[in-house]
Amino acid sequence: MTVAEAQGAVDAVWRIESARIIAGVARIVRDVGLAEELAQDALVAALEQWPESGVPKNPGAWLMAIAKRRAIDLIRRKETYQRKLAELGHELEIDGDSVEDDVEAILEDQIEDDLLRLVFTACHPVLTTDARVSLTLRLLGGLKTDEIARAFLAPEPTIAQRIVRAKRNLAKAGVEFEVPAGDELIERLSSVLEVIYLIYNEGYSATAGDDWMRPALCNEAMRLGRLLAELMPQEPEVHGLLALMELQASRATARTGPSGEPVLLLDQDRRRWDRLLIRRGLESIERAWTLEAPPGPYLLQAAIAACHARAAEPGDTDWARIAGLYEVLAQLVPSPVVELNRAVAISMAFGPERGLVAVDALLDEPALKDYHLLPSVRGDLLFKLGRYDEARAEFERAAGLTRNERERALLLDRAAACGVDSGVDSGAGRSTQG
Repeated sequence: MTVAEAQGAVDAVWRIESARIIAGVARIVRDVGLAEELAQDALVAALEQWPESGVPKNPGAWLMAIAKRRAIDLIRRKETYQRKLAELGHELEIDGDSVEDDVEAILEDQIEDDLLRLVFTACHPVLTTDARVSLTLRLLGGLKTDEIARAFLAPEPTIAQRIVRAKRNLAKAGVEFEVPAGDELIERLSSVLEVIYLIYNEGYSATAGDDWMRPALCNEAMRLGRLLAELMPQEPEVHGLLALMELQASRATARTGPSGEPVLLLDQDRRRWDRLLIRRGLESIERAWTLEAPPGPYLLQAAIAACHARAAEPGDTDWARIAGLYEVLAQLVPSPVVELNRAVAISMAFGPERGLVAVDALLDEPALKDYHLLPSVRGDLLFKLGRYDEARAEFERAAGLTRNERERALLLDRAAACGVDSGVDSGAGRSTQG
């Protein structure tokens, strides 16, 4: 096996197994940053040994065993081995040079519990939102620093410093490597779900750059969502978030045209929607409802997405139900953005006049001052009402606020098509949702 082949194998295994390895080691050393370093040491060992020995039958377990051996050696060197051994019980025995002999013992570890601890640690509210997102992608997604930087269009040194500070802050705050209980569990779970959805949203509608979507981020968020659903099957909001992401992702291939330009929801070819993802999303919703708990914000948003997914044609969409779901959502989590989405649904269900009234009630909201979708929605409604000059001004203002080049081009095209005598349908009257 060549060094290049070994590197490729290590990279592939790391992407799949890194979260489990880091989680397993963190249970020993009780420090996420140190656990990642020890896991990286195991990678170096693989690069040194695999070119000669070949890839083991279970490479993930091989890396886990090496990383845990390093962790135990470290504890010994710090002369705290006996105390730690008493705390941990019989954690792991590795003898001789054969790692594969310990595969079965390693697989019997409480891997799922370790992963759940890692999820709650990486998403701890003591960290800033940006830090939580970056650390989650690093520890749970196995992404390298440069990959995270490219995904968020940030300088690599900025991301590297953010991750280092996050790990340092966790240690400084004495964050326990554990799953919280009681009320703290609910509070921390909301942070975990927020991080996963932030990752998903950045992939689904990129806030900046030349691309309308970044599918890799969407896929990573859905992978994390599925992992969390396996780890916490009794939490309806976990299933709600997974359903929401899968239902939205089902439209991915229809959301862009041949040149990568955005295609809005009502213009999409629904034959291109992914029926498997729709089915999985609807099943996740059903699982959430069977838990018989009051619906949370993610489950309500998933129910809205399901209304679109069930409509074979745009005209089949139950906009009145969507407006009602947004009203319930607004009562649960008051937000100007939710009210803006409700205004869109009202316009589709009951006409642009009522929609415009709902939008105009939001014009003085400070949170929407620089939010490009407010003038975009308002321009859409004004166009429907034949107020073309006003519509043009709104589309131009929206184009000036967005940082995404694809979206800016779409908005400027709609502005250009707002001439009273042009007779051009710029796509106005279409839902701004994608």
